[in-house]
Amino acid sequence: MPFNLNKEIDKTNFILDLIGAKQKALSTNLANINTPGYVRQDVSFEKYLGSYGKPLETDLSRKMGSVSPVREEKQEINMTEELIAMQKNSLFYAVAARKISKVLEEIRTVTQMGR
Repeated sequence: MPFNLNKEIDKTNFILDLIGAKQKALSTNLANINTPGYVRQDVSFEKYLGSYGKPLETDLSRKMGSVSPVREEKQEINMTEELIAMQKNSLFYAVAARKISKVLEEIRTVTQMGR
C-alpha cells in the first residue's frame, strides 16, 4: 500500500483537532464544577477515529471515550475523573505530535534526497 503524505497529514491534523476539542470540554467542565445546572461536556474519539479502520486508530478510539465533537451529559462532574481524563488527553497529544513530527521528518528526508 503506497504512502499517501496528504492523507497522513490530514489524519494527524484531525486527531490533533479532536484532542483540542476534548481538552476544551474537560477544562470547561472543571471551570463550571460548582455552577448550578451546568451539564458536563465530552468528546468522543471512538466515533471519529474508528472510521479510519486501522487497528491502531480503532484500538486507540476504544480506549479514549465516546461521543460527537462535543456532547452534553447529564451527570455530576467529578474533579478527579476530569483531571485524569486531561492527563490521558495530554498523552494522546504527545503521541499525535510525535506522529506528525515523523511525517515531517520523512518529508525532509525525501526533499534532501531529491537534490
